[in-house]
Amino acid sequence: MTAAAFPAHTGTGTHSGSSRQLAGTGALLRFNLRRDRVVIPAWVAVTGLLVLSLPGSLKAVYSTPAERADIARQMLTNSSLRATYGPVFSDSLGGLTAWRIGGYAAILAGVMSLIVVVRHTRDEEESGRQELVSSAMVGRRAPLTAALLTAFVANSALALLITAGLASAGQGSAGAPALGLGIGGVGMVFATLAAIVAQFTDSGRLAKGLTGGLLGAAFVLRAVGDSTTNNGSSPATWISPIGWLENLRPFASERWWVLALFVAAPLLQGLLAYELAGRRDVGMSFFPARPGPAHGRLGTAGALAWRLQRGSVLGWSLGFLAAGVAFGGITKGAADLVGDNAKTREIIERMGGQSGIENAFLATMVGMFGMLAALYAVSSVLRLHSEETGQRAEPILANAVGRLRWAASHLVIAFGGAVLIMLLSGLGLTLGYGADPGPILAATLVQLPAIWTLGALAVLLHGLSPRLSPLSWAAAGLALLLGWIGPALNLPRTVLGISPFGHLPKLPGGDMAWGPVITLTVIAAVLVAVGLTALRRRDLTT
Repeated sequence: MTAAAFPAHTGTGTHSGSSRQLAGTGALLRFNLRRDRVVIPAWVAVTGLLVLSLPGSLKAVYSTPAERADIARQMLTNSSLRATYGPVFSDSLGGLTAWRIGGYAAILAGVMSLIVVVRHTRDEEESGRQELVSSAMVGRRAPLTAALLTAFVANSALALLITAGLASAGQGSAGAPALGLGIGGVGMVFATLAAIVAQFTDSGRLAKGLTGGLLGAAFVLRAVGDSTTNNGSSPATWISPIGWLENLRPFASERWWVLALFVAAPLLQGLLAYELAGRRDVGMSFFPARPGPAHGRLGTAGALAWRLQRGSVLGWSLGFLAAGVAFGGITKGAADLVGDNAKTREIIERMGGQSGIENAFLATMVGMFGMLAALYAVSSVLRLHSEETGQRAEPILANAVGRLRWAASHLVIAFGGAVLIMLLSGLGLTLGYGADPGPILAATLVQLPAIWTLGALAVLLHGLSPRLSPLSWAAAGLALLLGWIGPALNLPRTVLGISPFGHLPKLPGGDMAWGPVITLTVIAAVLVAVGLTALRRRDLTT
C-alpha cells in the first residue's frame, strides 16, 4: 500500500493538514491500551514491585547507618561491583535502593517500551492489519503516535507507582520522584529509539532484537564508565541513558537538570521517527529483506524453524556468555563486600546454599541465569503462537508437514537452545572466576529441568488455545520475581516452591539431589505431550 491510498489532504492550512495526519489517534490509543490491558499492568507491577521491595530488604540487611555507610565506602574501591550496579551517591535506604535496582529497573522499562512500540507499529504492518486500518479515516502518523502514547502511558504509570510506593514506605524525599521519573525517562528513550529502528526493518522480531541490542550496549557503556570512575563522570557513562539515571542521583544531591536529557532525547528521536515514517510506504522498510536464492535450501520444517530463530539463539548465547564473564569476575569482590555482615550472608546462602560465600554467590548467579533462560525458552516456544496467529503456519502445513513435525522443529530449538545458553553462561562464569569448569557447568545443567518445565507449560497453554499463550509469560515472570526477591523477604518455602527453581539443589558446592531433577523432567515431558496432543486436535487460528 502506498501513501496515495491515504485520504487526500483537502484542508487549506498547515493546521488542517497536521490534524488529518493524526486523525484517529485517540481511537487507536484506546484500542492499543485495550489490547495491552494485561501485558502493560504486568510489566509495570513486576518492575515496580522489584523497586519497592528493596528498601525493606536493605533495612533488614543493613540495619544501622554505620553498616550502610560502610557499604557505600566499599563501592569507592570495588570496581567490579561498580560496573555491575554503579556507584553509591548516598548511604540512605533510598540511595542504596537507587544504586542496587535503579539501573536494572530502567532496563526492564526499556524492554517494556520497545516491545509496546514495535508491537503496535512494525508488527501491525508485518501482519497486514495496519494496511486494513489505514484504509479507514486514519491519519498517516496516527499509528506511530498512538504507539508512542501507549508507551508514555505505561512509563508514566511505572513512574507514578515507584514514586507513590517509595513515599508510602517512608522514602518520600525528592529522591522518590527523581527515581521514578528517571526510570520512566529511560523507558521513553528506548520507546522512541524502537520507533526509529522499526522504520529500517521489515520484521518486528528483528526490530525488537536490534533495539534490545542497543539497550544492552547502553548497559555495557555504563558499566565500562563506572568501572573506571566512582562518581559517574566518565564519558562512557554519559553516553548511556542508563548512565543519565545514575547521574540524576536520586536520594542524593538530585541533579534535576538531567531530566532535560530525558525530555530532549525522546523528542528528537520521535521527530526523526515521524520523518522516516513519512518517507516510506506502509508495510515497507528502508532496508527490505533481500530476496532468497533461486533454489531455496529450506527444504524441511526444521531448517525453516532454525532460519527464523537463529538470530534469537545467537543473541541470547552471546549475552549469557558475556554476563557470565562479568558476574564470574565479581565473585571474589562480592565475597569481600559481604564481609562480616551476617544478614547479607544469610540472604545469599538462602539463594545459593550454605557451602561458603563464594560457592553460594556462584549458585545464586547460576539460578538467576536459569530463570532468565526460562524467558528465552518461553519466547522460543511462543514462536509457534506468532507463526499461527500470523497465518504463516498454514502454508507450511498445507504441504507434507504434519502439525507435530512443525511444532517439534521449534521445540527442539527452544529446549536445545536452553542447553546451549546455560552451558555458555557456565563457561563465562568459569572464565571470569578462574575456577575448575566442571562443577559450574554441572550446576548450569541442573537448572535445565526447571527451564524446560516453564517452556513445556508454554507448549501446553498454546496447544489448548493461542489465547492462553500469554499466561506462560506470567508464569515465567512469577518464577523470576520469587527467585529475585523471595529470599530477601524470607518468604516461606511453600511460597518459593511455586517456582520450579525452588526445588532444585543449590550447586556448585551443595549436595546433588536427583529426585527434584528427575521429577521436573518428567513433568516437562508430560506437559509437552499433552500440549502437542491438544494442538493436533484443535483448529488453527484464522
